[in-house]
Amino acid sequence: MKVTVCIGSSCHIKGSRQVVEQLQYLINENNLGDKIELGGTFCMGKCQQGVCVTVDDNFFSVTPDTVDEFFEKEIAARV
Repeated sequence: MKVTVCIGSSCHIKGSRQVVEQLQYLINENNLGDKIELGGTFCMGKCQQGVCVTVDDNFFSVTPDTVDEFFEKEIAARV
């Protein structure tokens, strides 16, 4: 599974760093490092909807407050 987080300036202001750090923590905590490739990219073109995250090319809008729920529903449930 490939998870990509936008780290462009608009998403950065909206908390992309915290989203990345929490996803790294949750992936390690759930021993999913061998099943999930976490990466970053610059602008996905949907700046108004940031923090922009894709999971296997499916788009999601995530915030530092919703990252735990997002991980459980969209990542852990699919692995």
